[in-house]
Amino acid sequence: MPVDGAPSAADVEAVAALLGRAPQGRFSVVVRDASGAPMVIRNEPLLADGTPMPTRFWLVDPQLRAAIGRLEAIGAVDEVEAAVDPVALAAAHDGYAAERDAALPVGHVGPRPYGGVGGTRTGVKCLHAHYAWFLAGGDDPVGAWVHERIDGYRRSGGSRPGTSS
Repeated sequence: MPVDGAPSAADVEAVAALLGRAPQGRFSVVVRDASGAPMVIRNEPLLADGTPMPTRFWLVDPQLRAAIGRLEAIGAVDEVEAAVDPVALAAAHDGYAAERDAALPVGHVGPRPYGGVGGTRTGVKCLHAHYAWFLAGGDDPVGAWVHERIDGYRRSGGSRPGTSS
């Protein structure tokens, strides 16, 4: 279930542990699991030094990341790219970019984040990024496709893939 706000100290610690490093920029936790643990974070579009951060939504839940990694390992990126409507995919990229760009500081000059989901302008680059955007409320046909596959895995007896839907 999406939630918003600045991360608590416990959230910063949990996200650092999930990433295996300190977060590089400011973020908020936008999706949590049933226990309250961070699942998806929303990054600010610029790091403190002004470096663009194209990945606005980041999947941090380790079980979801592993499940999606297994999908990617069996060729799911090519499969989903062939399965989804290219117009809907382009709209997802445009919506992602618009949401991120709206968070840029007013009057920002200098380098800007680029592309849509996962920093790409077309096609599918990273199922993790699409699924994070979907869980955060984005209208993303790739994220929906991933969700169906992960939910099927869970129903078939696999480990917990996540609790948001």
